[in-house]
Amino acid sequence: MGMLVKLRVALAAKPPVLYVVVVLLLPCLTLGAGAIVPIPPLKPVDSITAEKIRLGRSLFEERLLSRDNSVSCSSCHDLSGAGVDHKPRSIGINGAVGDINAPTVFNATFNFRQFWNGRAKTLEAQIDGPVQNPKEMGSSWNEVVRKLKAIQTYQDRFRKIYPDGVTPENVKDAIATFERQLVTPDSRFDEFLSGKSALDELAKKGYENFKSFGCISCHQGVNVGGNMYQTMGVMGNYFKDRGTPITEADLGRFAVTKREADKYVFRVPSLRNVELTAPYFHDGSASTLEDAVRVMAKYQLGRQISDREIDSVVAFLKTLTGKAPAVLENSRTTAGAKAQ
Repeated sequence: MGMLVKLRVALAAKPPVLYVVVVLLLPCLTLGAGAIVPIPPLKPVDSITAEKIRLGRSLFEERLLSRDNSVSCSSCHDLSGAGVDHKPRSIGINGAVGDINAPTVFNATFNFRQFWNGRAKTLEAQIDGPVQNPKEMGSSWNEVVRKLKAIQTYQDRFRKIYPDGVTPENVKDAIATFERQLVTPDSRFDEFLSGKSALDELAKKGYENFKSFGCISCHQGVNVGGNMYQTMGVMGNYFKDRGTPITEADLGRFAVTKREADKYVFRVPSLRNVELTAPYFHDGSASTLEDAVRVMAKYQLGRQISDREIDSVVAFLKTLTGKAPAVLENSRTTAGAKAQ
């Protein structure tokens, strides 16, 4: 009853008050009859045009999108590797090393913004970035369209779906349509939330710690993250302690807004399939999940947590690994291959 009273008061106040109250209450929310659930189970997206999805996958794996025909979307977002390349920074055309760790493309449809600094509002807008980035694909839309139009098969496939054929907008639409199918449902945690199975004791304790420590203040919602921004180093100077020079990628939202308050602010990443997407953080500085949990506890929550507590949180995080997207017919039984 006390929680309901607080929420009613917050609803009558300004939005920031509602936000603060809800965030402060989130660690206390638990499962039960009529309870509010901060992380709802993930469900598959609805099936849509099969032809467009197949075209989108072809384009996702098409190296012609790069200037020298050497790099495709899947080069950095390996569909057999949980949607990442397991490198701190991806390799683009001519061996160029990228500026930032490639986030997973799996479940990206649930992110409220794309890229670590949130500069793209949609999956379609996100595609502009790597195609034209000189360290990634280094191409232009005029060049991409010219190459695709030179292949009759592509011309025919586009005409079946789009009256105006091969255009930059249609290329982006097809790829984004495919990417929206890259959803990984039916994780052990989803089944737990749906009442189909129980968590083991260590994972259950990890979920309790995840909430009580405050992790869930940023990592909640259907994607267990991806729905807000947060500063890297709320409770400590992460970048000073890291011991390496500040890069443009480290500036986060500042690179987009030029506002001082947005320095080191990033879109909170999703934790779904996180056991499969090492290395972690925008700079790829954490090589293991245990390292990532320890760093987050220190710099985001101001906590020094024990190895046993870390093990429990990691056990919970591993329950977030879902099944491979149904659209990937030849994928393995879980969300891609584990990092080697």
